Amino acid sequence: MIDRIRALITIIDEGSVNRAAVRMRITQPALSRQMQALENEIGGKLLERETSGVKPTGLGHALVKSMKPLVDEYDSAMADLRRQARGERSELRIGYLGSAAPSVLTPALAQLRKTHPDLKLKLHDLSPREQIDALTAGEIDIALIGQEGVVAAKEFHSAKLCSLPVCVAVSDADPLASRKSIALKELKGRDFIGVDEDQVPGRNRWMTALCKAVGFKPRFALIVDGITNVLSEVVSESAVTLLPAYFLKSSHPGVTFVRVSDEAARWDFIVLWQKGRASASTRALVDALKHGS
Repeated sequence: MIDRIRALITIIDEGSVNRAAVRMRITQPALSRQMQALENEIGGKLLERETSGVKPTGLGHALVKSMKPLVDEYDSAMADLRRQARGERSELRIGYLGSAAPSVLTPALAQLRKTHPDLKLKLHDLSPREQIDALTAGEIDIALIGQEGVVAAKEFHSAKLCSLPVCVAVSDADPLASRKSIALKELKGRDFIGVDEDQVPGRNRWMTALCKAVGFKPRFALIVDGITNVLSEVVSESAVTLLPAYFLKSSHPGVTFVRVSDEAARWDFIVLWQKGRASASTRALVDALKHGS
């Protein structure tokens, strides 16, 4: 039906079935049959003949007014899909962890700008779960995610950008806050704050595995929603939590971040993107992320 509506728009633009047929590179009888079929489908007359050509009826005017924006949107979407099929994109939609942006994403975007100066970027500060869901739904092209990305790695292309050290978040009033580094075994017997698995899938399991490797199982006093709430509870509960070392450059009221000295304690930074032919801009950003990490 959309081809018939597009044909009607062309006829109205030209004011003539013959001129429209030439423009569309089809025969006049074939175009007339399309209009008859469209009128049958709509249930009313769309064009009326005059000595100088044709003009739309009131119904024809109403159809074009309501449907032309949809046709334009359809044509735009198809053009974008064809560019994607050729490995081209006019925009790149990026999901990222806000806490990681300054150290990882920002330098990579600066590099991308040099090679793709006209590329439109859409940045989405999303939790790990939101990134995975958005990538699954096709709402973003790239997910810049952490250890949590392992759970979705089989569904997408993935690359490990780097393996980072770990730090522990403690209250400013905690005796450990004055230390330059802390061994994981020193956290035995402390209360841990975990994060909701729906928001950050795998984070609590990661902390548990690190602690088990040095001989104890962490006791999660609270499981809360989101990293900001985790840090707030670290203060109010005089508890601890483990985080990737880029938090050492962060600040949160009442919280001190201290490096974990265990060399085996690591947190992997991962980038995920859709399977299939990746756009040139996607490949360029992945390369920039790899080289910058």
